[in-house]
Amino acid sequence: MEIDVALRGMPGFEIVGLPDKAVEESKERVRTAINNSRIEFPPRKITVNLAPGDIPKEGSFYDLPIALGIIAIVNRLKVPENSLFFGELSLDGNLRHTKGAILMALFAKENGFKKLFVPAESANEAAILKDVEVYGVPSLEALVSHLLGVKKLEPAVYRETQDDDLGVEFDMYEVIGQEQAKRAVEIAAAGGHNLLMVGSPGIGKTMLARAMPGILPRLNEEESLEVTKIYSVAGRVSPNSSLVTIRPFRAPHHTISQVGLIGGGTRPKPGEISLAHDGVLFLDEFNEFPRSVLEALRQPIEDGVVTISRSREQASYPARFMLITSANPCPCGYLNHPTKACTCTPREVEKYRKRVSGPILDRIDLHVEVPAVDIEKLSEDNRAKAMLESSSNIRSRVEKARKYQTERFKNEKIHLNSAMHNKQIKKYCPLDKETKQLLTRAASKYNLSARGYYKLIKITRTIADLAGDENIKVDHMAEAFQFRPKSYE
Repeated sequence: MEIDVALRGMPGFEIVGLPDKAVEESKERVRTAINNSRIEFPPRKITVNLAPGDIPKEGSFYDLPIALGIIAIVNRLKVPENSLFFGELSLDGNLRHTKGAILMALFAKENGFKKLFVPAESANEAAILKDVEVYGVPSLEALVSHLLGVKKLEPAVYRETQDDDLGVEFDMYEVIGQEQAKRAVEIAAAGGHNLLMVGSPGIGKTMLARAMPGILPRLNEEESLEVTKIYSVAGRVSPNSSLVTIRPFRAPHHTISQVGLIGGGTRPKPGEISLAHDGVLFLDEFNEFPRSVLEALRQPIEDGVVTISRSREQASYPARFMLITSANPCPCGYLNHPTKACTCTPREVEKYRKRVSGPILDRIDLHVEVPAVDIEKLSEDNRAKAMLESSSNIRSRVEKARKYQTERFKNEKIHLNSAMHNKQIKKYCPLDKETKQLLTRAASKYNLSARGYYKLIKITRTIADLAGDENIKVDHMAEAFQFRPKSYE
């Protein structure tokens, strides 16, 4: 950034360098904030150049450096070297919480800046990184006092904020019956596998999905930093908050657009799949999503990253998420229901199911049909319900299985069984003769694609990890077969 305060010429204030509307409007915020900070705004011709001039600039975080640059030039104020200034000004001269603080801290670290001045409410977010000295600035006046040596600001010390109990809506013991579906959810959580649940309305599919955060382990340090960066650039990090430590759970409505789900816009922004990175993306009423929106999931599911290209910009965002979906078996929802009659014609059922393409279904590892629950089970006494397994018990098994995977893949760039490529499957999933024969017969019977074949081995590896077995056994493979697509395909 370059600032010129001319001694001659008509008074004025111009910002050049392809600023967007937010940057252009910073002229009025800066002028008013300086005046309200008991500092005289110079009646001169001021030109701010946001170099390089051929790249569009956006955001309100230019306010503080522009204001400080003007004050420093007019009042001959010495600005410390190797320092960055970042933040949006309010009209009274105070600084507002501004998105992207952690990204600015990373930029400072990578480019050799020693000090970073950010709004006080964003300081804890930026102070996550220990290699840069972060100062929380409450107001423009306080920053000037600090630089003049009148009243020094103290460097921010990172404080970890406490999350609530994982943000869990339901505990697994609240889901009555549905043992096979619960097992599928546990396997999905342990290995990071995608899951489709098919069943009639009101039988617990959504409840099972929303209980998923309760059985997932917290993010490790590396994952926390990556998720926090995504949420910071999206403006979803709250004031004075710290690293995101609980796994994201995103559940967009089926009316969401492709840009909302995948990301994009004139200036590319992360979508729901990136906000669900290292967590869960739950698509309820799967068949109600526009087909074009679902088809856009193909590449991110495989690659774990989404690249958004526009005429002037290109952005890549991580998108390694666990896809959990639920669907009805037919438009009315009661096909094969034990007590309620289905009112759909075969043509309507076929048309409804074809809203989700075969390639998308082939990318879903676990398929489970969720049956209707017997009313008598729902009315059982509390003592019987207390015998049901809680989320905390299931989480302990999931954490144990994930530890096996972390140790297994310590020399790889992956962390979960679901992310294995064919070469890694051959290396880490050896099959004995009996298991291999069973797999061959199943592949022929179910007419599995190459992707489906290898996904079955990945699921089997996860089942073995949950059992604490180093080697894959035939009974692990037999259980994995139960979660292959049946009538829904």
